Amino acid sequence: MATNISRPRTKSHTVEESIARRLLDSSAQLSYDPLTEVDWETPLDENFHGASPEWSTLYGTRYWDELTDAQRKALTRQEAASVASTGIWFEMILQQMVLRDIYAKDPTDDTFQWALTEIADECRHSIMFARGAKKLGAPAYRPHRLAVELGRLFKTVAFGEAAYAAILVAEEVLDVMQRDWMRDERVVPFVRTINNIHVVEESRHMKFARDETRKHLAHAGRIRRRAHALLIAVAAYVIVTSMVNRKVYANAGLDEERAVREARANEHHKSMMRSSCSGLMAFLSSVGLLTKPALFFYERANLI
Repeated sequence: MATNISRPRTKSHTVEESIARRLLDSSAQLSYDPLTEVDWETPLDENFHGASPEWSTLYGTRYWDELTDAQRKALTRQEAASVASTGIWFEMILQQMVLRDIYAKDPTDDTFQWALTEIADECRHSIMFARGAKKLGAPAYRPHRLAVELGRLFKTVAFGEAAYAAILVAEEVLDVMQRDWMRDERVVPFVRTINNIHVVEESRHMKFARDETRKHLAHAGRIRRRAHALLIAVAAYVIVTSMVNRKVYANAGLDEERAVREARANEHHKSMMRSSCSGLMAFLSSVGLLTKPALFFYERANLI
């Protein structure tokens, strides 16, 4: 007589399935199609900013004070396009890490199906960001070569909590600034719509990333935890320092060298970045990922 030998469902497995099921239900109830939700047809209105001015890398500097209103708006449009391009780059890394994590796992599990749902979301987001950057009149901003190669290495070697915590870092940083942009009537309407879509759908991704980080850390020893804490911090540094390409200044008609110099010394922007990451840093601390070596890179990236 045939015997049905099934894998017993542990309490933790049941909790994971429950979380994934709630995320799947949320996705079914509230998701967007950027191709129809975003107004792609109306020509760009250059009377609007591309992002909230307070988030500009030059806001609060002497150079910002010298710019005309039109120059400030042109700059924020280029900066928003650069942030979108960096988002595409990291979302491609994210998708590969998630696919590798679920490879050969049980496709009937809700966690497996949620992971595929997240990847589908990220594909739509990348297309949305690409079309948005093009409509803002920006070129294809790419991270510098070293960042690209480090990203290639990271997506190959990162696993478990290193992969999911790095995903969380990128998503948390974008989330805070985009919440400001989507509510700001000074920002061009189609960009506000893009930000709203991304904020709503990424909130589910961040929930999943936090839960996966905790789950993987439960099985991590001291050496692995410390090594991954440093790896995550380096990834965060590369991501954050790649968000605004230096070419945005020249493309907005500014003196690139002076703009880069003043942006690097801009205490206002550093303060904005630190405040946006307070919740993220609290989470990383709570799970033991804020080691001294890691703190060095977070401080260099002005995240803490």
